[in-house]
Amino acid sequence: MSLQETTELALESLRPGDDGYDDAARVFFATGEPALIVRPRDPDEVAAALDHAVRRGLAVAVRSGGHSPVGHSTNDGGLVIDLGRLDAVEVVDHARRLVRVGGGARWGQVAAALDPHGWGITSGDTAAVGVGGLTLGGGVGWLVRRHGLAIDSLVGARVVTADGRVLVTSADEHPELFWALRGGGGNFGVVVSFDFVARPVTTVHHGTVTYALDDAAGLLRRWRDAMRTAPEELSSTLVLAPRVPGAAATATVLLCYAGDPGATAADADAAIEPLLELGTVTEASIRECRYAEVLEDAQHPPGVRLVGRNTLVPALDEDVIAEVVGLHEIPGPPRAVAVRSLGGAFARVPADATAFAHRDAEAMVVGMVVLSGASTDAEVAEALVPWRAVAARGTGSYVNFQGSATLEDVAAAYPPATYARLAEVKRAYDPGNVFALNHNVRP
Repeated sequence: MSLQETTELALESLRPGDDGYDDAARVFFATGEPALIVRPRDPDEVAAALDHAVRRGLAVAVRSGGHSPVGHSTNDGGLVIDLGRLDAVEVVDHARRLVRVGGGARWGQVAAALDPHGWGITSGDTAAVGVGGLTLGGGVGWLVRRHGLAIDSLVGARVVTADGRVLVTSADEHPELFWALRGGGGNFGVVVSFDFVARPVTTVHHGTVTYALDDAAGLLRRWRDAMRTAPEELSSTLVLAPRVPGAAATATVLLCYAGDPGATAADADAAIEPLLELGTVTEASIRECRYAEVLEDAQHPPGVRLVGRNTLVPALDEDVIAEVVGLHEIPGPPRAVAVRSLGGAFARVPADATAFAHRDAEAMVVGMVVLSGASTDAEVAEALVPWRAVAARGTGSYVNFQGSATLEDVAAAYPPATYARLAEVKRAYDPGNVFALNHNVRP
């Protein structure tokens, strides 16, 4: 670690060759070679870093948790703003359950800080995912049907814009920017803190149910029908696991039941029971635990390249089910397909209330291909060809799970009216496109 001080920049930073640089340049899905990695401790230092980057013509990457599937949390030859020092979790108003979370905090840290209060916020599936990146993309997590997306609990944010201003945004202050932050990604500035209204969440029932996969289409139909009548306190995802030569094919349902504080074990059992009757159960593990215990650590398998795509489907109809099963069964590299049930609180937010506009989606379909770490881009493109049939059934994508950020893919992620509105906000707050390393909406 070194402290680099020049006439232009004086804050904690790392350059190539410094101790710790290699680890700091590496993120979950990528390894970069940035010219400079800075770790600001307050909004003024963020502004100074942005000024330095603009003056030097350096590309800017902003890192919260470093889990961007496209590797946007690092770069080659540019500047990385690592928000890890801005990770405070503060209760601002206990009566309102108003919580201020630093843009560099991780969701496991937030869940642990809120647990003593009996509160929680819809968050990602794993502990190390950053609050900043997940929230700006929308924020799908274990409580999505019970309490909606992370952005549905967001009531304010502090943003450092490309010109160095520190703006407080909410429904009343810079409302268009606040609208865009809720699903528009990191296009508009560096969010140094978020204000959330936490929800009463104490214990949940969480776990997995694994089935023998002798009829994938039938299992998907039965799971869909069960979730259509399930209480919104229950969220679940059906995963068709990668096929392994010589091993029996399996599918797993991941589930979380988050009832009201007065809910009983019998209420949880009644909600979960239909998911235990979908097929031949080979293993089940469900337990009551604190919500903070649900967020586990994720590891990137060594020596492989994980390539993911997703789409949001209005209905899990027969055509979608057929394409999902076909994608899973196609010969070639191992493929996992996950179908996450939506609805409930997620669906009650008007489509134009936030930049995440796909509120009518019944489910999100995520496809993951496991390739060799040495795979070329051409081999990746070939492996993704079968995904096109699934994507054609969707109406857009969730940018946080999207492994591609071409102009076409970004435009397709949003309804046309939403994309046009995002472009207007981009022109107002980042006309020079300083924040281009993301699912970029051009000004």
